[in-house]
Amino acid sequence: MSQSLPNSTSQLIDRYGRRVDYVRISVTDRCDFRCVYCMSENMEFLPRAQILTLEEIETVARAFVELGVGKIRITGGEPLVRRGVPDLLRVIGRLDGLRELTLTTNGSQLENCAEELRAAGVRRINISLDTLDAGRFRALTRVGDLGRVLRGIDAALAAGFERVKLNAVILKHRNHDEVTDLVAFAKAKGLDISFIEEMPLGVVDGHDRAEQYYSSDDIRRDLERVYHLVPCAATSGGPARYFEVAGSSMRVGFISPHSHNFCGSCNRVRLTAEGRLLLCLGNEHSVDLKRVLRAHPGDAARLKAAIVDAMAIKPERHYFDLQGQPVIFRHMSATGG
Repeated sequence: MSQSLPNSTSQLIDRYGRRVDYVRISVTDRCDFRCVYCMSENMEFLPRAQILTLEEIETVARAFVELGVGKIRITGGEPLVRRGVPDLLRVIGRLDGLRELTLTTNGSQLENCAEELRAAGVRRINISLDTLDAGRFRALTRVGDLGRVLRGIDAALAAGFERVKLNAVILKHRNHDEVTDLVAFAKAKGLDISFIEEMPLGVVDGHDRAEQYYSSDDIRRDLERVYHLVPCAATSGGPARYFEVAGSSMRVGFISPHSHNFCGSCNRVRLTAEGRLLLCLGNEHSVDLKRVLRAHPGDAARLKAAIVDAMAIKPERHYFDLQGQPVIFRHMSATGG
C-alpha cells in the first residue's frame, strides 16, 4: 500500500505514461439476453452477496472522479435489469468534476425508462443492435425481441440524449451481410454506429470465433461500396476510430482489437460487478476494491490509494488469440461491456 495518500488533484498515470480518465463500471453480470458471442446459454451468475452494493459503486465512482476521472460509463451485463440503477445514475451524475456520464445497454428496457435515464444525467447512450432481422436477432441473442429494442431506440431518441449510438458486433456468416443495412438504418434515424470485432472472452458453446471473425477492414470495404467514408478527428473517449458519412453528420466507428490494436492510447479501466478493478480488458491484472471497501468502510483515502497503486500493474497491451482457447476465461458479461 502506498504511504502517500492522494488528494483531489491527483491524476491516474500508468507506468507507460498513459493517463486514465475514463472508467467503465459494471453494475451487474446479469442480462436478459444470452448473446452467442458474449455468454453461454446456461449461465451461472454471481450471488447477490458477491456483487457491490449500489452504495459501494457510488463510493468507488466518487473516488475515481476525485482522482481526475472525467468520464464514467455504466455497463453490465445489462445494467437496466438491476433495481435502483436510475437512482445510482442520478447520484453519480451530480459528482463535482465529472464531465460525462454515459450508458451501454441492449435496449430491452429503454421503452419504459429512457426519459428517467436522461433526467438522471446520462448524456450519451450506446445501444447494442447486431441485426435488423427478427429471426437473426432471436438466434444471436437466443431470447431477445427485436421489436422491443427498436421501440427502445425510438424512446431514447425521444428522450433527447445528446447522442445515441448503435454498437454492432459483426460475425461472418451470421450478420456480416447487413453492415450497409445497419448504416442505412442508423443514418435514417440520425444515429451514429460503431462496428466491433468480437473479443475472445470466456468459453461460449456452439460458436467458433476464428471461423466467424470479420475484420474492421472487411466491414469498411463493404461499406465503401455504398458510402463515402471520410476520416474525422472525432472521439468519444474510447477506442473507436471514426469516419463521417459524406454529406451527413453521421459517424461510423470501428473498434478493432485484432486488426488495429488500440492499446497504445488506452485511457480506460473497468470495475466489475464484484468489485475487481480490471486494468485491461484482455488481461487478468486486477485489484480487489471490494476487499478494500469492506475491510475499511468509509476510508476514502485508503480506497484512492489502492486505485493509484493499481496503475503500476496496468499492462501495456492485450494478446487476444482467436485460434486457440481464450486467454481470458471470464465472459464479457462478467467483465463489463
